[in-house]
Amino acid sequence: MYDDYEREERLNAIYGNRSAAHRQTSKGKKLLIVLAIMALAALVSIASCAAYMAAIGYAPGKSQPYTVNQVSAEAPATSVSNANAEELTTPQVIQNVLPSVVGVNVETMMGAGSGSGIIFSSDGYIVTNQHVIDGAMGIKVKLSDATEYDATIVGQDARTDLAVIKINAKDLPAATIGDSDQLVQGEGVLVIGNPLGETLSGSSTQGIISALGREIEIEGKIMHYIQTDAAINPGNSGGALVNQAGQVVGVTSAKISETSAEGLGFAIPINEAIPVIEDLINNGYVTGRPMIGISGENVSQQVSMIYGLPVGIYVRYVDPQSGAAAGGIQQGDVITALNGKEVQTLAELNNVRDEYKAGDTVTLTVFRNGQEVKVDVVLSEATASN
Repeated sequence: MYDDYEREERLNAIYGNRSAAHRQTSKGKKLLIVLAIMALAALVSIASCAAYMAAIGYAPGKSQPYTVNQVSAEAPATSVSNANAEELTTPQVIQNVLPSVVGVNVETMMGAGSGSGIIFSSDGYIVTNQHVIDGAMGIKVKLSDATEYDATIVGQDARTDLAVIKINAKDLPAATIGDSDQLVQGEGVLVIGNPLGETLSGSSTQGIISALGREIEIEGKIMHYIQTDAAINPGNSGGALVNQAGQVVGVTSAKISETSAEGLGFAIPINEAIPVIEDLINNGYVTGRPMIGISGENVSQQVSMIYGLPVGIYVRYVDPQSGAAAGGIQQGDVITALNGKEVQTLAELNNVRDEYKAGDTVTLTVFRNGQEVKVDVVLSEATASN
């Protein structure tokens, strides 16, 4: 487990039934998650894919399937919407948007899987979910006209579940980008993507905006979503949530997978996605994020009673190049607070840390050799792709 990411099964715990969704690790185990992140479920149900990598900030020994390309895209061939955009009929929306949605087919060590993507710029930059391409050894993109291209990873960010891939093509039909801040609860939307892979590629479903600003905790990080009742199925991940003007207002990402729940799909608001997408294109990672530089695990109440340690985060590893090492954090320390705010889990530590920026100095309270110690740490900039 790493400083910037904590793997936990979340959503079914929140909504009652901790049954099922898919779990995958590098050993091919099923991931028991409640929020069945869409293409992750697709990658498992269609075949099996590589593990959803943890560790935002520092992951010792992690290798990338592709070299991250430090490139600058041409100006996206997209237009930003406004509240006065003309409303189209549903067939017109589908006709306009469908060419901008692609299939993303992935080969991993564990098998093949598929998801969806959105053409972000006419020169070949495509947006999808990070979990769609996670662990990819090869990626192919299929356009709506069935033309197929090899793709490379430009950048990926597990914290927001966004990734940018690139194909060698020009004059592509880039999506028109809308303004998710202008969405209103109850307005009509469509989901366009490839549920269950190529067999049902180019499918559209229709619904409404069920809610805005939903806060869902995934992997120790609070995510903000648009909620919709438009059907989202495995393979839709990375596809488009579209308003009635034919503008992309969200990137479909997840659904609640529980037998007692229906019509609970989620999309990343496009206004939150755009800065991440642009950073991935220009830098290969999201800049400015703080990193402490440790990996560790939670000390639960039960472990605390057995070993006589305080509840907190047990430090397993310290990145020797990090602010944590420079400040004197040691393996075996138990972190219990950051700038006076009590933290009992990695998720809590990450959330408090994210109130600051790279370069800030914070004070960690740690338990070491039976004593409480205060350690000043300068937060590094996290440059890992996830």
